[in-house]
Amino acid sequence: MLLTVVSFIVALGILIAVHEWGHYRVAVACGVKVLRYSIGFGRPLLRWTSKKSGTEYVIAALPLGGYVRMLDEREAEVSPEERHLAFNNQPLRARTAIVAAGPIANLVLAVALLTAVNWMGQSEPAARLAAPPAGSILQTAGVQSGDWVRRIAKGGQDWETVTSLSNLRWAITTAAIEGESVELEVAADGNAAPRVLKLDLGSLAQKEPDAAFMKQLGLVGAWTSPVVDDVVKGGPADQAGVRKGDWVQSLNGKPASDGLQLLDMIRQLGAAGAEPQIWVVQRNGRTLQLQVRPERVDGKNGQPSTARVNAYIGGQPAMVEVRLGPWDGLAAGVKKTWELSSMTLRMMGRMLIGQASLKNISGPLTIADYAGKSASMGLVQYLSFLALISISLGVLNLLPLPVLDGGHLMYYLWEGVTGRNVSDVWAQRLQRAGVAVILLMMSVAFFNDINRLWG
Repeated sequence: MLLTVVSFIVALGILIAVHEWGHYRVAVACGVKVLRYSIGFGRPLLRWTSKKSGTEYVIAALPLGGYVRMLDEREAEVSPEERHLAFNNQPLRARTAIVAAGPIANLVLAVALLTAVNWMGQSEPAARLAAPPAGSILQTAGVQSGDWVRRIAKGGQDWETVTSLSNLRWAITTAAIEGESVELEVAADGNAAPRVLKLDLGSLAQKEPDAAFMKQLGLVGAWTSPVVDDVVKGGPADQAGVRKGDWVQSLNGKPASDGLQLLDMIRQLGAAGAEPQIWVVQRNGRTLQLQVRPERVDGKNGQPSTARVNAYIGGQPAMVEVRLGPWDGLAAGVKKTWELSSMTLRMMGRMLIGQASLKNISGPLTIADYAGKSASMGLVQYLSFLALISISLGVLNLLPLPVLDGGHLMYYLWEGVTGRNVSDVWAQRLQRAGVAVILLMMSVAFFNDINRLWG
């Protein structure tokens, strides 16, 4: 719990500080006087004033936002000798740059974080696939258990090397959302002749990157050997004589090609009836036949029933070390930031027209949960999480809602086209509409948080 709270506060502090720093630095560069630079809202916990610029720096109690207060004649009276330092008296290009600098700073931060992740590297499951479910896109295309995916081509472009399973997932997911065609070059092993398979992504029932999407796609996980990794004492597997290290060759006469397929067969056959399952296992060079009677587990919230044998099924997947050099790492960081930003906008558009579920909107509780989980997994995972949230914050602030930076940019676009400011009447109307939309989004986010974490 403490790790979750600390990692959440640190994440918010970094992202908000960078966002407001973007506004602040460009404002100073444009000759605008900054009165206050605040991280957080509410009662100040720490404050100090620069003797040189007169700017007050504040760290406040509520770390859910921040602001940069600039000299502005619309907010308070400004002395004649300082009017040239007021924000409202700056040319249109300067005001536009100051407002846009916050979201841009978040996107630049994301590039830096993802580049650092690429340089640091991490161990990931290799792109060797488990047996895809029957009827899935990969199964229909001809992918078999244990196939290695070597290269991928999207939208008729050049072939790209697949470095890991996560790299493959991301490439196929972005292609599906963007409506691109995909071809895979796969091989049964390192010496086998490669096969080129074309994926029919147009037949996907949904294009939201969740667990159901991956199952329809058939990308359920990395290949693992159908071996028993451990057995819980007193459980159905233990009572049937199953032992750690047993290599399961077949179940009820059906060959077991990998750990995930074996686990799926155990669950489905166990949920279908109370008859014992016939396991043929290899142990120390001997072939044994065991009768295992799984425990039936009733489904909750409309989910189908399943079964378990209280054993850990599947060996460790093949792992690869993914690390990029200086230029390749930077290029990959820029590309990933662009793709994530594009995907975020596309998902927002789909939600707006009803093609994607509002359940995709997450609030502070879910973000805090993910912050704690990523921090517990290591620095690389935490930096990746920070990059994702920084991109979301940058893109969200560019939306054309009056209470956000994008709303002000919308006003400046109107001013640039027509040569006049938005009238006070329309500004007030749009402000109320923007607040209503933001409150609605916050309500949906909190509702999703509660359902996701305590539902």
